Amino acid sequence: MRTPPSLLSLTIDSAVINLSNITDLSPLPDHILIDLFLRTLRAGKLTERVLKLFIATGKDEVHSLIQALNIQVIVTPVLPTKIKDDEIDIVIGAVSSDMTSFLNEWRPIFSRFHLIIVKDPDLKEELKIPEGFNLDVYTKSDIDRVVGSSTSILFSGYSCRYFGYLVSLKKYIISVDDDCLPARDNKGFLVDAVAQHITNLTNPATPFFFNTLYDPFSEGADFVRGYPFSLRSGVKCALSCGLWLNLADHDAPTQALKTRQRNSRYVDAVITVPARALAPISGINIAFDREVVGPALVPALRLAGEGKFRWETMEDIWSGMCVKVVCDHLGLGVKSGLPYVWRTDRGDAISSLKKEWEGVKLMEEVVPFFQSVRLPRTATTAEDCVVEVAKAVKEQLGSTDPVFARAAGAMLDWVKLWKSVGSSSSPPGV
Repeated sequence: MRTPPSLLSLTIDSAVINLSNITDLSPLPDHILIDLFLRTLRAGKLTERVLKLFIATGKDEVHSLIQALNIQVIVTPVLPTKIKDDEIDIVIGAVSSDMTSFLNEWRPIFSRFHLIIVKDPDLKEELKIPEGFNLDVYTKSDIDRVVGSSTSILFSGYSCRYFGYLVSLKKYIISVDDDCLPARDNKGFLVDAVAQHITNLTNPATPFFFNTLYDPFSEGADFVRGYPFSLRSGVKCALSCGLWLNLADHDAPTQALKTRQRNSRYVDAVITVPARALAPISGINIAFDREVVGPALVPALRLAGEGKFRWETMEDIWSGMCVKVVCDHLGLGVKSGLPYVWRTDRGDAISSLKKEWEGVKLMEEVVPFFQSVRLPRTATTAEDCVVEVAKAVKEQLGSTDPVFARAAGAMLDWVKLWKSVGSSSSPPGV
C-alpha cells in the first residue's frame, strides 16, 4: 500500500504548477527551496524566468546546484536604452586561423552585434569561421588597399586590431582578442562583457577625486562622505578597460619566475583611474567611444624583432599611455575593472624574455615622459592631441633611441590615415 503524499509534498507540487504566479521565493527554507527546484526541473518547468526567480533568492545552495547540474545561465544583455545594437562594433584581431571555438563560446553575447574580424596579415591559413554571425572579415589585401604603402604603420600580430578601429563606422568599439573566452562571475554565471563595457561608457567617470567605494555610479554604490558635491556629476567616460582571469598580465621576467601563477580573483568592482595617473592599458579587453578618442588608440611603438604575443610587444602599453594623456587633457574619464574575460595560455615567457627586455628598459624613459607631457589648450580633439604628443616625443625622446623617432612618425601617419579613412561614409569593401 502506497504511503499517501504529505501535505508539504502536495504543497510543493502545487507550487511547481503555479510558479508563473509567484514573484518571490526567498522566504522559503533552504531544504524546501531545493526540493522545489528539483521538482521544477523534473517537471520541465524551469524556464528562464523561473530560473531567475530561484537565482534571486541569493541562496548559496541554489547557486551550487545550478553549477553542479551545469545549467547555463545566459542573460539577454540589457544595454542602456540610449544605446542601440547597431551603434556597436566588436573588433577581433585574428592571430589564429581556427576561430570556431572562440566564436561559438561568445555566440550568446556576440550574435546580436556586428563583428569586424581582422586577419593577421602574416597568417597564411584561411580563417575558419562558424555561421550565424553578422561580420566583415578584413585580410592583408584589404589592409594594403586601404592603407597603401606610404605609411610607417604595421598591422602585424595583434596590431591588426587597430585596422578594425580604423574602418569601423560605429560610435562604440568593443575589442576582444581571440585568445579570450567569456568569463564567469563568482556565482558561476556568464559575464556579458559587452553590456558591462557599455554600462561603463554610458555612466560618468570621476577622475578628479577618488571615491573609496569604487564607481559611485554602479548599482548599489554611491559617493562617500566628504566627496565634493561640485564634482559628483562626473565627466564623460571615453575608455573602459576590462580585466581577465587565468593568465595574469605579467611581464616576461615576472612570468618566467612565476610560471604557475594564475589570476583567480574575480573582483566585482569598477574604478575610475585618477587624472594624471598612468596605467598600462591593454587592448586585450577594452571598449571606447570611437568618435571621441578613437584616434588616440594609436599603433606606434614597435620594438626591434617584435613578436606576436603579449610578452613580445609594447605597442598597446604605449597606446594606453597616449590615450590616457589625451583623456586627461580633454577632461574625459577612463574606467578599469569589470568586465572580466578568461584568457588562455599562449606564448612562452622564457623565449620571449629577450624580445621584451628592450621594452622593459624603454619604459624607464617612457613613463616619466608621459607623466610630464602637457598639451596646449589649442588641442581640442583627439587628433590634435596625438599630433602634439608626437611632436613632444620627437623633441624629447627622439634623440635617445631610434624607436622613439619611428613612433613619433607613426603617430602622425596614423592621424592622417584616420582622417582620410574616416571621411568615407561607408567602410572599405571586403
